Amino acid sequence: MKNPLLHTTRVAVAILITLVMFFPIYWMLITALKAPSELRLASPTFWPEKAMWGNFASAFKAFPFYRFTLNTVVQTVGIVFLQINIGLMAAYAFSKGTFPGRDKLFALVLAALIVPEQVVFVPVYVLMSKLNWINTYYALIIPHAASAYGIFLLRQMFRSINNDVIEAARVDGASRFQVLYKILTPMAMPTVSTLAVISFISSWNSYFWPLIMTNSNKMRVLTVGISMMRDSIAGDEALNMHIIMSASILIILPIVVLFIFAQKYIVAAMANSTFK
Repeated sequence: MKNPLLHTTRVAVAILITLVMFFPIYWMLITALKAPSELRLASPTFWPEKAMWGNFASAFKAFPFYRFTLNTVVQTVGIVFLQINIGLMAAYAFSKGTFPGRDKLFALVLAALIVPEQVVFVPVYVLMSKLNWINTYYALIIPHAASAYGIFLLRQMFRSINNDVIEAARVDGASRFQVLYKILTPMAMPTVSTLAVISFISSWNSYFWPLIMTNSNKMRVLTVGISMMRDSIAGDEALNMHIIMSASILIILPIVVLFIFAQKYIVAAMANSTFK
């Protein structure tokens, strides 16, 4: 029998945590809808006196929004596609394959999880420069084509699948790629969807890498664009905060929409996750 006091406490704590986590987004939204004069008030208001929806239109004009959006979409789609497919193939090899040094190679993959991006960016930058890939989509996508975390996550999922399923498919004449993409991948779809969401969010929000790999507006992404806009109005941020917040809201919208549609797969993946 449930303890009413304990249940009430859990609900209250959950609501409190939700409010704390949601408040920055709420503040971003109401700031985006305020007029400049309202932003200068000594006492901040918790809802705009009049919603200024035109602030979002102004955000589109503050920097090359459409071009930056296109670059962000190309970068994100390319990274997600490559990380999912390379992760599937590598996880299949590490979980179901047998070859010399398999476990040692996987240990190297795990070691990559603890290496921060800032440590390796110099040699990678030099490599991109020698290939003449600076300020191209190649430099934005290829260095992130594989995800050590994605390989680890998919490997753990594949290890939980009985080998009899694979043997039965091979008896029926299925190739390795058919086994991977027609049998294992559908069975691991919650994990694949979770990895896709994680990869999408990481790529969409990426700032450091696009900043050092691009040097013209032709290849800038949205996160760098927001920073450029903020720097261009340095000293007048208080007068233009509504524009900055409007642009920020537009940037996070795809992530919110993606999470809403993919949350059932994420919950399923977390419920079925195993670390054998």
